[in-house]
Amino acid sequence: MFSPSNFTHSDIREAFPRLSSLGSGPLGEDADMYGDTLDEAIQEGASCHGLQFNLEAIKELQRLLSFTDEQIGQITHTWILLSIDVTADDTEATFKGRYLTYRAFWEAVLRAFENDPKVQEHRRT
Repeated sequence: MFSPSNFTHSDIREAFPRLSSLGSGPLGEDADMYGDTLDEAIQEGASCHGLQFNLEAIKELQRLLSFTDEQIGQITHTWILLSIDVTADDTEATFKGRYLTYRAFWEAVLRAFENDPKVQEHRRT
């Protein structure tokens, strides 16, 4: 079982496979190709996957958010998932967006996945 006290990059990728793959799309190096803001990239991240992926990502996000803020920061940094610094205030960049903490960022990602129309439809049935 994954423990946030002593983990490696491989441990994180194994514990969070869906979240680990988000960095190769809208939340990766070319996030600005998916919108002008980080919020738009987050929305695109949820909408470009299928229902099963989204449901599994929601479970992984809930698990990630069960850790402390410090552990979430460590996991996010060790992960090397995000090619963009979601906490940096880069007013010079053409791609705008900033979250005060990694927890706030991952909570926004969770909301996007939970509010995805495919997930909403699945929950209604």
